[in-house]
Amino acid sequence: MSEKRYVLNHSPFIVPTTDGKLIEEHVGGASTGTTAYSLAHMVAPPHWSEPHQTPTFDEITIVVRGRKRFEIDGDVVELQAGQALLIKGGARVRYSNPFEEECEYWSICVPAFSPDTVNREAE
Repeated sequence: MSEKRYVLNHSPFIVPTTDGKLIEEHVGGASTGTTAYSLAHMVAPPHWSEPHQTPTFDEITIVVRGRKRFEIDGDVVELQAGQALLIKGGARVRYSNPFEEECEYWSICVPAFSPDTVNREAE
């Protein structure tokens, strides 16, 4: 029998966090061993933020509910439900939800998200 050319993931890898953000990786290095791309579902609580970072991967964000703020190379971009954004690798970016409601979104990274290539700055 030949090797299967699909991976069925019955449950996402829940990334441990300490800031109240939910991260569920459905496809990627931690969940399926995939390094070419990753797909994660996330929920950022109100008034959440993280330090600046300069990832080497491209990241697409699609907001499902709420709003999310991005600081990208000095520009400020806000997404709301139904909008998508592509941030190319090498951009200095800071993600936040400074709003009163939580923000639910999906993220696709190419190549896959990795703690080794996110290049998060110290706060």
